[in-house]
Amino acid sequence: MQFGLHFGSRGNAGEPDSLKALATTAEKLNYAHFGMSDHVVVADTVNSAYPYSPTGRFFAQDTGVSLEQVTALSFVAAATTRIRLLTSVLVLPHRHPVLAAKMLSTVDVLSKGRLTVGVGVGWMEEEIKLLGGPPFSERAKASDEYVEAFREMWTAERPDFKGEFATAQNMLFAPKPVQLDGAPIWVGGEHPGARRRAGRIGNGWYPVAANPKYPLDTPELYAEGLGQVRKAAEDAGRDPSLTGALLAIYSRIGVEQEGRDGARKPFTGSAQAIIDDIEAYRSKGMSHFLIGGDGDDLSKTLERLEEFSQAVMAKVDC
Repeated sequence: MQFGLHFGSRGNAGEPDSLKALATTAEKLNYAHFGMSDHVVVADTVNSAYPYSPTGRFFAQDTGVSLEQVTALSFVAAATTRIRLLTSVLVLPHRHPVLAAKMLSTVDVLSKGRLTVGVGVGWMEEEIKLLGGPPFSERAKASDEYVEAFREMWTAERPDFKGEFATAQNMLFAPKPVQLDGAPIWVGGEHPGARRRAGRIGNGWYPVAANPKYPLDTPELYAEGLGQVRKAAEDAGRDPSLTGALLAIYSRIGVEQEGRDGARKPFTGSAQAIIDDIEAYRSKGMSHFLIGGDGDDLSKTLERLEEFSQAVMAKVDC
């Protein structure tokens, strides 16, 4: 079992000294992944429903403050030597595919092969439009093409890909990523379409546990989802042994949080309860577990990361 952290690109993770402290502490505590979220800009009016809130309201609508994700991860790369860098997730329609492929390849080269590319199709129509992305209704098809174009640019001596939304031709693309076949791609999302996409084009599935419409709050629901991902891989003629990851942003040691039907929300409560949850999900195929690292106070956040490392990570047989 490997453990990781997810940060919004603001707050403690949005300032250079505190971001460096978070990254170096996470590496010292043996977290395997350091992830950052992706918002380039935030529209001043957002009517799109945020999928991870019961109300649909986007929590970061207040100021719109956010570092650019890939640039911020290059800063983390310079501050660390071992921890893997995770786009958590990169919204594919936000960037031109050739530019995105080069940005990601650059981070992989500068980090000496430590990049994992989490990807998603995005939920905020207004942001995609502001960034000149594809039509919102066609973002899934465009995103599939972007990933195919990434892999072509990352591996082919003379890239030759032409789709409806992405083209990679008549160019030399170098340097290539350090990692063989390019950086691994974890496909985010809980929707059945995202599960199929993960199987068709991903190296792993990276859902969020707390989507009200598609909850993954029991080991059985997670197993069902991962099974659908692997079935999609088989149907596409691919190796079905894809990585099973899960992001539980809300996970905390301490007071139990209430989940559906009044039950304890998984990955909350005592350290032993969280360990038991992790083991139950691991028995269903989860091999990477990530928690949210954000907090208002840097010292308390660092203490919480250390507590989770000692009370949970150290007690799980890795």
